[in-house]
Amino acid sequence: MPVNGFLTAGGIVAWPLLAFSLLAFTLVIERLAFWFRLKRRQRRVAKEVLKLYKSEPSTVIPRLEQNADLPICRIFLAALDLENPNPEEFRLALESAAQAELPTLKRFSTVFETIIGVSPLLGLLGTILGLIRAFSFLRIGELSDSTTTGVTGGISEALVSTVMGLVVAIFTLLFANMFRGFYLRELALIQEYGGQLELLYRLNYEQGERFYASTP
Repeated sequence: MPVNGFLTAGGIVAWPLLAFSLLAFTLVIERLAFWFRLKRRQRRVAKEVLKLYKSEPSTVIPRLEQNADLPICRIFLAALDLENPNPEEFRLALESAAQAELPTLKRFSTVFETIIGVSPLLGLLGTILGLIRAFSFLRIGELSDSTTTGVTGGISEALVSTVMGLVVAIFTLLFANMFRGFYLRELALIQEYGGQLELLYRLNYEQGERFYASTP
C-alpha cells in the first residue's frame, strides 16, 4: 500500500502518528550520534587524564579543555579549576558537576516517554473512530455496494490506526530502553573515574604535595 493510501486508510489519527514517528526517528538519530561519540572517546580520554594527573599534572587542564565536549572532561575541569580546595570541596565540585551533566545525558527521555505513552492511545482512538464509521454504514436488511465499501473502509481505518500506534510505540520503546542502558553505564563510568580522581587528589593533599593540574 502506498504511503498516501496508508495514511488515508488510517484516518485522522494517522497524521499525528506520522508526526510522532518522524520526531522519534530524528531524536533517535541524534542520540545515537551522541552516544557513539561518547563511547568512542570518553573512556580512553579519562584514562589518559588520570595517568597524566599522576605524572604530569600541569598538562591535565589543557588536555581536558581539548576534550571539553565530553561530560567527564567537564566534570574534571569543574573540580581541578578550583583554587587550592580541600578534599571535601574537591569532592563536592565533582558531584555538583556530575549532577549538572545529567540533563545532557537524559536529553529527550521525556519526549520518548510521551511518544511511547500517547501513540497506542492514538491508535486506540483511531480504532474506535474506525468502528464508529463502519457501524454508521450498517443498515438492517440492506447490503449495497456503498454499504460494503463504507463498512470495510471503517474496519480498515480501525486496523491501520492500531498498527501505526503500536509500531511507533514499539520502535520508540526499543531505542529509549537502549539509551537508558547507555545512561546508566555512563553514570557508572563517571562515578568510577570521578572516584579515582578524588582518591588521587586526596592522597596528594594528605601527603602535603600541593600540586594541582593548573600548576606549571
